[in-house]
Amino acid sequence: MGDKPAVKKQQPYYVIGLCVVSFLMNMLGAFICEKFGLDLYLDTVGTVLAAVCGGYIPGILVAFCTTFIKGISDHEALYYSLCGMLVGVCGAYFSKHKFFNSFFKTVATIPIFTLVAVIPDSILTWYLYPESQTTFGAQLSSDFRIELADKSITVIIVFLIFTLLPKTLLKKFRYQVLYQAPLTPEMEKAVRKNRPRSVSINIKIALILTLASFLIAGSSTIISFVLYRDATIHDHESIATGVAEVAASNIDADMVDEYIAKGDAAEGYGEVEKRLYMLRSSHADILYIYAYKIEEDGCHVVFDLDTDEVEGSEAGDVIPFDDSFSALVPDLLAGKPIDPIITDDSYGWLMTVYKPVYNDSGECVCYAAADISMNDIVDYQNRFIAKLLALFIGFFIIIIAVSLWFVRSNLLTPVNTIAYSAGAFAFNSDGALGESVERLRGLDIRTGDEIENLYLAFLKTTEDSVRYVEDIKEKTETISKMQNGLIMVLADLVESRDKCTGDHVRKTAEYARIIMTEMKKRGMYPDQLTDEFINDVMNAAPLHDVGKIHVSDMILNKPARLTDEEFAIMRTHTTLGSKIIDRALDMVPDSAYLREAKNLSEYHHEKWNGKGYPHGLSGEDIPLSARIMAVADVFDALVSRRSYKEPFTFEKAMDIIRTDAGTHFDPLVAEAFLGAEDEVRKVAESFSKAEPAAKE
Repeated sequence: MGDKPAVKKQQPYYVIGLCVVSFLMNMLGAFICEKFGLDLYLDTVGTVLAAVCGGYIPGILVAFCTTFIKGISDHEALYYSLCGMLVGVCGAYFSKHKFFNSFFKTVATIPIFTLVAVIPDSILTWYLYPESQTTFGAQLSSDFRIELADKSITVIIVFLIFTLLPKTLLKKFRYQVLYQAPLTPEMEKAVRKNRPRSVSINIKIALILTLASFLIAGSSTIISFVLYRDATIHDHESIATGVAEVAASNIDADMVDEYIAKGDAAEGYGEVEKRLYMLRSSHADILYIYAYKIEEDGCHVVFDLDTDEVEGSEAGDVIPFDDSFSALVPDLLAGKPIDPIITDDSYGWLMTVYKPVYNDSGECVCYAAADISMNDIVDYQNRFIAKLLALFIGFFIIIIAVSLWFVRSNLLTPVNTIAYSAGAFAFNSDGALGESVERLRGLDIRTGDEIENLYLAFLKTTEDSVRYVEDIKEKTETISKMQNGLIMVLADLVESRDKCTGDHVRKTAEYARIIMTEMKKRGMYPDQLTDEFINDVMNAAPLHDVGKIHVSDMILNKPARLTDEEFAIMRTHTTLGSKIIDRALDMVPDSAYLREAKNLSEYHHEKWNGKGYPHGLSGEDIPLSARIMAVADVFDALVSRRSYKEPFTFEKAMDIIRTDAGTHFDPLVAEAFLGAEDEVRKVAESFSKAEPAAKE
């Protein structure tokens, strides 16, 4: 194939500039709202502009870059990148369907933009900041009012900018990486219309990517969730353990019995209790701190701190063992260390850590305990899942958009253009054949992979096929010329037996051509008068008198009129010619021109009114080619010199044809012949030399 110049690619400078300007617009809008304390965001104006002008990829990238930069100072902003990306996707979709070409259609997009932004925003806010919310409905309603105003301003600004930008500039924003020559508008339109029978590769790849992404994300989320939960539980356990140890260290073991007996009146009791309150306030996750002495009859309260919701028990109170602690009572009575316990009882879902308080003799006199709420762990887990899903969906949108963009430019467009060029390949003329090859060669696909290999192989096969077709066509034309020459030689051999024949076969063939051309021009017999039919009749015309080869020379060259008996013999040339051609048809049964030669030979003396020979056929029962030859044959006999008559004048011969239309001749054939009078005259005059008489 040889080396080709590289495909001239569209430069991405304009779309890069669009993305940079759009990003700055987002940052400027967010800065203005923050600076002046506006209850708006205005951080998606650039996102919508990039999507409307440049398509999906610019819109998504601008949204991602905006939240990424904002996330440097506020990492929570990263989780809201999903909202901006969805707004960018909507902007590209509305632009593709020309919503921004009309103000009213543009305004109609505002509620959609609002919902697309507010729903994920409210869900994320609800999960990330549950402590600051009342109900989800209230959160959604509040966000909707803000987003509606924000997106109304955003959409109007983008519409004004889009309307003012020159159309030529907008086209440059639609950047495409093409691994082939740019498509013409006609080809691009045709490729878009070339729909697959069932599902497009684009959709299949999107489904595969989606499935793979969700499988990876699902497994990653489960693993991350389990690890996060275990780590969170471990962290809470560490906090509770530390608090319980500090609480145990603040309790004087030798004073435990006095604390139980006297409570606040015991020396140092208030100071220890105060330190325990300070200890609890230093850790927001700790709900309860208390100290119990474990006896056979239950838990004897040493310390039990009050909370806003629950009032602690007084020192000396005995609390019965909870059912969830029944298995631990022996170890507690023995003063053994206890592993952290997770319970869900009247006090809630709690993790409890017990630390023994030992006296100077090493005996466990009581246990200091710290309870931490497990509900907080669930809240942390929900926030973690929400953040993880927000990040995943955001990156998923980027991955899908970039992947489909790459697939479209690197796979679908080349494959579809190859398919279009193959489907539009035309063999009906030399010009169309050359144009088809040039169109395929002009694709210049340079993907550098199997698609390019397929294209080059298809191009080579096509070029070889075209050369082969051209070679066959050339040989066919040679064979056709040889065939026509042999037919003419055969016709001349037949005529040479008739010493008065002249150029009868040539003239009748020309008259037949004139008749058929005029009939086609007038729309007569359109189903039969095809180019192929005309060509076959032209080739077969010289054989219409081939049967005369079996007629005796004495009859054929008789200088006077024939007797009835002689004329009867002469008439057999029609059926004899038909039999000759039948033998040829036995060898070449699919030859259309031989079938017409048989019709011409056998039926060219039949008459429209049924009074002709050899079969007395009438009307359209006579083959069309024979009805045409009847006019051509009779006219040539009239204007030609015969040994027994002088030639009729051209006008007289035309009058006879006109008079016999509808009796001897098909009226439509006669009409076409008479309508082409000027061409008929030219042919008659070109063969005006004297010719000896021939017999019909």
